[in-house]
Amino acid sequence: MATRPAPTVDLQHEIDLARAVFPWTTATPIIAGDQAQTYTMTPAVPVEGARIRHLMIRPTDAAGADFAVESVRLVFRREQLASVPSGVSWQGLRDIFRETLVTRSPETVRFQVTLPSRPVLHVALGTPEDGPVTFKIGVRRGDRDAAVMTRTLTTPYRWEPRVVDLAPFAGAPVTLSLSATSDKDGTIALWGAPAIRQRAAPDAGPGAPAQIVILIHGDTLRKDHLDVYGYERPTAPTLRRLAGEGALFDNAITQTSWTKAATPSIMTSLYPTTHGVHQIPDRLPASATTIAEAFRAGGYATLSYSSAAFTGQFTNLHQGFEELHELESAAGRTGPRGAKTSREYVDRLVEWLEGHRDVPSFVYLHVFDPHPPYEPYRPYDTMWADPKGRDEYLREQELLKKFIASPLLADRGMATRDELIKAGLDPEAYLRYSKDWYDGSIRGMDAEIARLVERLRELGLGDRTVIAFFADHGEEFHDHGRMWHGQSIYGEMLRVPLIFWAPGRVPKGLKVEEPVELIDVMPTVLEMAGLPVPRTAQGQSLRPLLATDGKGGAVAAAGGWTRRPVIAERQPMGGTEATRGIESYAVMEGDWKLIHNIGPPPDRPEYELFQFYKDPLDQNNVASEHPDVVERLARQLEGWHRMASQARLKADREETKGMSAEQLERLRSLGYVK
Repeated sequence: MATRPAPTVDLQHEIDLARAVFPWTTATPIIAGDQAQTYTMTPAVPVEGARIRHLMIRPTDAAGADFAVESVRLVFRREQLASVPSGVSWQGLRDIFRETLVTRSPETVRFQVTLPSRPVLHVALGTPEDGPVTFKIGVRRGDRDAAVMTRTLTTPYRWEPRVVDLAPFAGAPVTLSLSATSDKDGTIALWGAPAIRQRAAPDAGPGAPAQIVILIHGDTLRKDHLDVYGYERPTAPTLRRLAGEGALFDNAITQTSWTKAATPSIMTSLYPTTHGVHQIPDRLPASATTIAEAFRAGGYATLSYSSAAFTGQFTNLHQGFEELHELESAAGRTGPRGAKTSREYVDRLVEWLEGHRDVPSFVYLHVFDPHPPYEPYRPYDTMWADPKGRDEYLREQELLKKFIASPLLADRGMATRDELIKAGLDPEAYLRYSKDWYDGSIRGMDAEIARLVERLRELGLGDRTVIAFFADHGEEFHDHGRMWHGQSIYGEMLRVPLIFWAPGRVPKGLKVEEPVELIDVMPTVLEMAGLPVPRTAQGQSLRPLLATDGKGGAVAAAGGWTRRPVIAERQPMGGTEATRGIESYAVMEGDWKLIHNIGPPPDRPEYELFQFYKDPLDQNNVASEHPDVVERLARQLEGWHRMASQARLKADREETKGMSAEQLERLRSLGYVK
């Protein structure tokens, strides 16, 4: 009997075709090791027909590398949820995650609580099931029952926030019941972040703790591309206005030069050496006290908008947040090339604030607009860039892919000066168009911040709000021969904007020249909210500086402020030779900045010394002219490194050794440990 030959399938052709028509909608770094890893993949538009068509596994970009994948198992969301027991766990619908009470119909959960004097219940309802689910909330006081909410959901995979007024039961001990029913027993009902809160006092006057605290994190934003810092283009009129109504820090330094390591420092007030997050797979240890945990312990609602995996669950930066919006939740609504998140997230935030206008709230708003790909929304795409040059610029980016050593950088057109010359392109013209789009992206982000501030004022929250605006790091435009970020700790990377806007709490038009660190942000806003600063914090509150003229002797004499060296660091990254880089540490004190490069290549000295104020972009190494300064600052770096290393957080495997099974399972259910 003859056998029919198997049809020939050109898999690469199939993948290329699919990618051209349906771009890769989700991607994740692969973590090497002996443990099983779980990756969540969500279609760009989670509706019927928007299925994942191809799964590509590429464990390494290194040519000729050996690897082995023992097994791959695909588990669909409904199957995964079916295995989740009733109780509290971290659950998401369409990549909006909440600390969730999971129930199955017919099920009722009861809590005995004593309500505060101005009680309100916040909860988000959801289900992954197709059939209708009815949610009911009841209150029993003494022997009397009252139904306070009934809501039937018929649409799966969508959260519905609800605000339930409990004022009739204020101050009383009650039994609160949460019930779920449906036509089919076992139907999953999700109660997202249920919390009884105390409404803010309506007569809170000057000096009262801040009711709303918002951290706005502008990713990849150079300070010297903002007009409030002297840039010639009006890239950020809103930030200029906020600085005029608040405080501008002229010498704010981030603790490292890429998001993965910088954001944990901002969220914990710890140096990277201490928190231990350096590489892509690293997770913040659960033992860290995050800013969200500190606010939550103080009775604040906590909300996070993450524009990259590095600022969400993947790094364990959801710890302490009741609600987290991951980037995938905004798929299809983030600009022409998927990197502009401010418009979508501000849309969501202003709606959220309307439901939380009368309760203390802490929000982390991470916007990605300045980050590559630079192409902004209209009309900002042609605000400074010539529209006639767009096609040529994109053609040059495609051409450069053959000349850029790093696949990561090649995909984004991030070429070194030498690579541009090798490709036969004009480096100055290429940089000019890149900056035109970069500046346009900043202007687009600024417009959305204006909309947020406008809504805060309309809601009557302007004088109850603190906004801290900052960047996690800058961006290089051939200042040292490269594009992109993370490869060094020179000035273009570390000098970031820092603005505090807090009407009635921060003097108008204050300009602070004293060098400060981003690890100082967490202690500052906690104090403004009247909350204790964790003893582990390595930063210090900036409030004493906000009570001075921002410079000179007044700063030195400011009560509660200690002048000390400013520190930054960089650890080698994963990836190719082009992105790995070297271990470096920087100390900035007085007029000087010293960089200590550990095991540098032949073209990089071990020590580099720069004049901090006169040479902000670190162009002229004067180490050979001032050996005494190098020696003194090197000793300071050694002392700092000993301190930061001794305080290093234990990895979760070490920290959880003595925990009970119940304690460990609680942390796992919330996603804090693996």
